[in-house]
Amino acid sequence: MSQYKTAKIDKVPFGQKMAFGSGHFVLNLLPGALAVFMFFLVTAFGMDPFLAGLLGGLPRLFDAITDPIMGFISDNTKSRWGRRRPYIFVGALLSGILFALLFQLSEDNSVLFNFWYFLLMSLLFLIGNTMYATPLVGLGYEMTSDYNERTRLMAFANTVGQISWMLVPWFWVVIADPTVFPISEEIYRTIGEMGLTGDDLQKITDEKLQANGVRKLSLMVGFGCAILGILPAFFCKGIDAGKMENRKELSLKSMSSSFKDLFNGIKEVSRNKPFMKLCGATFLVFNGFQIVASFSFFIIVFYIYNGDYGLAGTWPAWFASLTALVTAFMVIPIISRIANKWGKRKAFIISTVISIIGYVLKWWGFDNSLNTQFNETGFGQGLNSFVVSIFDTIDPFLNSIGMSWFSMDTSQGGPWLMFLPIPLMAFGLGGLFTLMMSMTADVCDLDELENGMPRKEGTYGAIYWWMVKLGQAIALVLGGAILSLVGFDESAVSQTAETMTRLRIADIVIPAVTAAMAIWVMYKYDLNEKRAREIKAELEARRGKL
Repeated sequence: MSQYKTAKIDKVPFGQKMAFGSGHFVLNLLPGALAVFMFFLVTAFGMDPFLAGLLGGLPRLFDAITDPIMGFISDNTKSRWGRRRPYIFVGALLSGILFALLFQLSEDNSVLFNFWYFLLMSLLFLIGNTMYATPLVGLGYEMTSDYNERTRLMAFANTVGQISWMLVPWFWVVIADPTVFPISEEIYRTIGEMGLTGDDLQKITDEKLQANGVRKLSLMVGFGCAILGILPAFFCKGIDAGKMENRKELSLKSMSSSFKDLFNGIKEVSRNKPFMKLCGATFLVFNGFQIVASFSFFIIVFYIYNGDYGLAGTWPAWFASLTALVTAFMVIPIISRIANKWGKRKAFIISTVISIIGYVLKWWGFDNSLNTQFNETGFGQGLNSFVVSIFDTIDPFLNSIGMSWFSMDTSQGGPWLMFLPIPLMAFGLGGLFTLMMSMTADVCDLDELENGMPRKEGTYGAIYWWMVKLGQAIALVLGGAILSLVGFDESAVSQTAETMTRLRIADIVIPAVTAAMAIWVMYKYDLNEKRAREIKAELEARRGKL
């Protein structure tokens, strides 16, 4: 157990933690909403799937270039408001406004017009988002120099960030709900004048509803994120950059030398062995999770409910939301305590081992026969009755505010066992970002010790999150490839038993194997609390407190 007590001066006030947490809420909500809304480019706006794929991939290449540049800029900025906060303020406003504008598409425009509009707006949005996200991450690394307070800060921020993942799954449900985002009578009349019937009529109506829902919800998300995103710029405090030496000049005249300094900084970062271990472990755990992220949805719909989306109802959304809920309010606090007691490396290994056990338990959690047997027991019947009684009580209220979709359909029993592995699985991502972001802050101290000023929190944050984004991009490709390999047919009403068995195996094996590999990478990570505190003391003796 840690023998050190955090000094009062090193503790981050609760108000600053709340503001930093609001920033992490925005950091999570924007990409989560983007992933949902982009699905409707095909179904609502008639985008060719290949073009939609390009719109998902091309901006990521641009993003990979801008992140390190923004990290370098924020590390070397000199201003009366600090190195990070001016960019956070401007970036929050740009991110929110441009996100809202990004989806103000019309389904009546040509496909090529929508393609070029979305591509251009995506690039502008990513500039704003990079201007926001990279300095915010760097600011978090410098808000405290204490080994354990860093973990507590990141735990708090990630807890708030998980709230976004409780909301995002319900975007799928509400976007096309006419009671939430109704279309005008004029649009209904226009549809009626087309003379369509049957499936064709339903298809065009659904497209209009989806397009309308995307436009309106994106406005709400964008402007909400702009407001919440600026809070860290006002209330969070970083180090005193006025005492920081050797910062590079940022001007048009020094552009060529600045790029040289940028690449030299990236080289220094890449030679930092503890940091490379953090990046490698993050890539493995996060990429393994992302590859199979959509598989649970397919298993619920096509295995448990045999392809009947109506019967599946809101169960997939509940699965995702409860995972985020458990991660935020149970798992992250536990991980923070483990890290404080036994150190961050051991906490990562423990949490990752627990997540592997959770992945394995999914085999039984998603087993149809076991769920049926459970529902036939007295406890299962009692659980169904209990949930029904809750929604019988709140359904009138839900109906009155247009949220009837929130209810669970337990008329045939519920797949309750699928929720049992969640508390264990949640230790994977819950431990990953809480601990890795805290450890990256320690690595920034090591970098200053070895390479001197200026401190490079922005560059380290940019490269770390570049690895995360690389994992996301690869996961999108591999996830689709694996669906094809297991024989999944997206055009079929139901899937074969062999396909679903192979999909269930992949859903367990892939994240479990990548998590085990991450443990191997981190097994000899040696930047422990004792060494981190020695580095802190050496730095303060060299340049005083910042």
